[in-house]
Amino acid sequence: MLINKLSALKQAAVMGKGCIAATKYFLFLFNLLFFIFGAVIMGFGLWVILDNQSFITVLHESSTTLKVGTYILIGIGSLSMLMGFLGCIGAIYEVRCLLGLYFTCLLLILIAQVTAAVIIYFQRDLLKHEMSTIVNTVLVNYTGHNKTSEHAWDYLQRTMKCCGWTGPSNWTENLVMKNNSQILYPCSCRNKSISGTDIKETGLCQALSPDWPVFTTGCISSVEDWLLRNCGVILGVCVGIAVIELLGMILSMCLCKSVQQEDYTKVPKY
Repeated sequence: MLINKLSALKQAAVMGKGCIAATKYFLFLFNLLFFIFGAVIMGFGLWVILDNQSFITVLHESSTTLKVGTYILIGIGSLSMLMGFLGCIGAIYEVRCLLGLYFTCLLLILIAQVTAAVIIYFQRDLLKHEMSTIVNTVLVNYTGHNKTSEHAWDYLQRTMKCCGWTGPSNWTENLVMKNNSQILYPCSCRNKSISGTDIKETGLCQALSPDWPVFTTGCISSVEDWLLRNCGVILGVCVGIAVIELLGMILSMCLCKSVQQEDYTKVPKY
């Protein structure tokens, strides 16, 4: 009987060690993914700052809120990469203080993400109004010269086949077009299926008649349609990130509780 009990205890100990080892390496894999996610988030923030061929550029040059949000994204991405690195070290070498710090930071990030999502949802009308104000400012002051926000807006109108924010009538407030004796229209709005002057990608073109050969759909409709078509992908990514973060919190707590005594001699010294 005693031998059987000792054998059972030995098997339980082996299984316990196996579970701890599995938890450790699962947590390491999770932190590696978290490090990659952090790099993606930081890369997106840098893209918003450096890219000059997207709609985001139009908003970024005129919106203080978006500028602050961009730097927050870069900060979150950098923090996530640091946390992923520390989590890997804490998991492999079973350092409880790193695991506890990792759990706390992950919890704070999850709370911040949920809070940001709630604020964006309830302030969506305000954000939509701010975007409308920014775009209309760009359209009124548009000259067609080498300005990043203007090229970004031209690119958006060409690729999404739209004109203005709510429609082509937004362009009638443009200062250059109002103060010019010729009939001008934005070249990037040009609908190729309608006959007219030579097609240009940027700047203002001369119209042959008061009826502009342009797209009639406003870009707000095109942007909203794009968001609706991709809302499942966006929601899936957000839910996936939240699930991965919860899994990381659970694994870090399980491993932290299993570590009875820390052995700092296993941590490499540089």
